[in-house]
Amino acid sequence: MDYDMYEDEERVIGRTAQPQDADEKSLRPYTFEDYAGQEKVKNNLKIFIEAAKSRGEALDHVLLYGPPGLGKTTLAGIIASEMGVAMHITTGPSIEKAGDLAALLTNLNENEVLFIDEIHRLNRSVEEVLYPAMEDYCLDLMIGKGPSARSVRLDLPHFTLVGATTRAGMLSAPLRDRFGMIHRLEIYEPNELAVILKRDAALLDIAIDEDGLANIASRSRGTPRIAIRLLKRMRDYALYLKKDVIDKEVSDFGLKALDIDEAGLDAVDRRVLMSIADIFKGGPVGLETLAAVTGEDPVTIEDVYEPFLLQKGYLAKTPRGRVLTLRAYEHLNIAPPPELLNPNINKKGAAPENLSFDQLSYDPADD
Repeated sequence: MDYDMYEDEERVIGRTAQPQDADEKSLRPYTFEDYAGQEKVKNNLKIFIEAAKSRGEALDHVLLYGPPGLGKTTLAGIIASEMGVAMHITTGPSIEKAGDLAALLTNLNENEVLFIDEIHRLNRSVEEVLYPAMEDYCLDLMIGKGPSARSVRLDLPHFTLVGATTRAGMLSAPLRDRFGMIHRLEIYEPNELAVILKRDAALLDIAIDEDGLANIASRSRGTPRIAIRLLKRMRDYALYLKKDVIDKEVSDFGLKALDIDEAGLDAVDRRVLMSIADIFKGGPVGLETLAAVTGEDPVTIEDVYEPFLLQKGYLAKTPRGRVLTLRAYEHLNIAPPPELLNPNINKKGAAPENLSFDQLSYDPADD
C-alpha cells in the first residue's frame, strides 16, 4: 500500500502531494545554494557531482528515500541542474512493461538524468530489464515469440538513474545494490523550515515576520511541503483578519482554526492518543481494536498517523500492542497511570508521591 491511497490527502498536515500544491514546482530551487537543509546529503552530492563533471562522466546512480514531502524530487532536479543536463521524470507505476522502459532509456542523451519516483512500485519484469541498463548501460530485449524469438542487445548512453521512494525496505536487494549512492532525507529542523518559508514567501509575494515564520515552522512536522501549505493558508487568514503581514497573531489564529497544536498534532492525531488513554487506560491495544474505536482504517493508522507519533515519542509499539508514553500524557495534559510513573510499582510497592515529569526515568537495570 502507498501513501497516495490514504485519506491523508484530506489533511492540511498530510505529507503527500495535494491539489492545492499545484504551484509547488514553481517554488523548487535549482541550485544547492537555494536548497536549505539536508546538509550532509547536499555536501556529499556536491563532491560527487564535481568529480563526475571533471572526469566528463555520468554521475553514479542515486537512491533518495525518506518520508513524503522532504524534497526528493527537488533534489533530483538540482542534481540534473548542477550536472548541466536534462532530467526526464516518470513514476514506478506508470512503467507497466519492458517496452515502456526501453522507450524511456533509448530517448536519453549522454549523462542525462532519469528520475523514477515511487521506484519501489516498479513491476518485477520491468525491474529485471533495468538491471543491465544500470550496470552495463545496455538493454536486453526479446524480439518475437516461440522458436523464432531472439535476444537483441541495445547499447544505451551513459545516464544517471535517480530513484525516490518512501519505502526503501520494499526495494529488492538486486535493485538497491545497483545504486552507487543511497541517501536518506531527514526530517527538517524548525530553523531550516523557516529559511525555506522565508524564500518561498518572497517568491509568492507574501509578507511574513520572524514570529510568523517561527510559529508555522515549529508546527509543520519537519516537512517543507506541509510548511508551504500552511504558509498559503495563513495568507488567507491574514486577509480575513485584514492584516498586511502574517505575524504571531495571524498564525496563532489560523493554526488554531485548523486545529493544529504546538507540536504539530491535529484532531486525528489527538483522537488516536485520547482513545488509547481514555478507553484503554494507556494501552497496550491492538491495531484492529484501535481502528474500530477511532473509525479509521487499520492500514491508514499504521502507515499515515502512527509514524509521526512514534517518531516524536508519543506512542510506542510493544509485542502486545500500542502504548502511550509519558510525553503523550504530558501533551494531552492528563495524569498518567501510576505504573507508568514508576515501572517498579508492581515489584516494590506503591509509587513514590509528588514526582514531576522532569524526575521520571526508566532504568532497564531495575528489571
